[in-house]
Amino acid sequence: MPKNLSAAEVDAFRTRLCAVAQHRFATGGRDGVSMRQLADALGCSPMTPYRYFRNKDEILAAVRTAAFDRFADALEGAIAKARGDLRKQGEGVGEAYIRFALSEPEAYRLMFDLSQPHPDRYPELVCATTRARHLMSASLEKLVEAGIFAGDAQLMGYVFWATMHGLIVLHLAGKLPAKPDFRAIQGEAMRLLVAGARSGAAAPTGPAPTRLIQRRRRRSP
Repeated sequence: MPKNLSAAEVDAFRTRLCAVAQHRFATGGRDGVSMRQLADALGCSPMTPYRYFRNKDEILAAVRTAAFDRFADALEGAIAKARGDLRKQGEGVGEAYIRFALSEPEAYRLMFDLSQPHPDRYPELVCATTRARHLMSASLEKLVEAGIFAGDAQLMGYVFWATMHGLIVLHLAGKLPAKPDFRAIQGEAMRLLVAGARSGAAAPTGPAPTRLIQRRRRRSP
């Protein structure tokens, strides 16, 4: 790495390099990203990217790390904005998730791309993904603790996440109809999931209510 580069210049080049890698991945997949192609796009020598990253996997891991950090920041902002209102927190986190995915589709696709190396090879990526997963389920955990939802918060979090992710991937792939549109389908999916989570919390326990017992007696022969 040239000694005359300042820390700001190094960060700026890394940012440009990652932005180009993200775009090339979105348009050409994993095979659309190579160190030579990145160098050509940036107008630098073929060896320059190697001064900043060992290989393209490390570049894509850095892109994913930055994306997960931005994603987590968006979720944190939604939680803070709700100011302790647990229901608003849950709604805000869901909306922040959607806004991020739709505003940064290239980053979102790469974040969850199955062809990427296991994140355990990259500690910073592990930290970023762990933080994001925690924020996705934190509101559900609080709703369960407050008795508003009932069930295993972690399991519930995976169900909500899988539903949201599946809808977004279908939408980005152009597989959903124009009517009902993505928002209508997403709203109905969340309504059903929330109703199920609430029904467990509201379900009566113990002896059957008096009126139900009386009704059964009247029906008896």
